[in-house]
Amino acid sequence: MGTIVMYGADWCGDCQRSKQYFADHSVEYTYIDLVEQPEKYEEVTRRNGGAKSIPVIVFAVGTHLTEPSNDQLREKLDH
Repeated sequence: MGTIVMYGADWCGDCQRSKQYFADHSVEYTYIDLVEQPEKYEEVTRRNGGAKSIPVIVFAVGTHLTEPSNDQLREKLDH
C-alpha cells in the first residue's frame, strides 16, 4: 500500500484503536504524535476543513480517513 501516515495522540481512544488495528494486521505506518509535535495540527486541520478531529490517516495515494472505524480501515487497505 505504500507509506501511511497517522496523525494522533495517545490520549485519543480512536487513535489507540487504529494503532491496534495496524499492529494486529502488520500494517506499517508512520505515527505523528500531535502532543509532541503540535505544529503538525496544521495538516490535520487542512485535511479536515478546519476541524482538529483525530486520528487522521493519510494513505500513499493522497487520500485520508478521519476517525475511521476498523471496517473503514479494512476496506481502504483491501483496495
